Amino acid sequence: MRIDDFLSSVGLIKRRTIAKQLGQNGLLAVNGRTVKPAYQINTGDIVQVKGTNPLAVEVTSIPAGSVPKEKRDNYFKKVSSVS
Repeated sequence: MRIDDFLSSVGLIKRRTIAKQLGQNGLLAVNGRTVKPAYQINTGDIVQVKGTNPLAVEVTSIPAGSVPKEKRDNYFKKVSSVS
């Protein structure tokens, strides 16, 4: 699954277009490496979102499609904030 799709599907970013813009502007990183919006994430990856509301999460599972709000926390666990 693309990183921009993952971030929007699990509710970390409100819309996929915003996640895509973050990637195009160099504000997405996986395992410490800056990535583009089309980067394919894997279970165990540490995803960092930089910007005004930085965060870092570990991907625990990859959803097969849209995710109901009450189940979004099953797909990631918060690691720490990014400065």
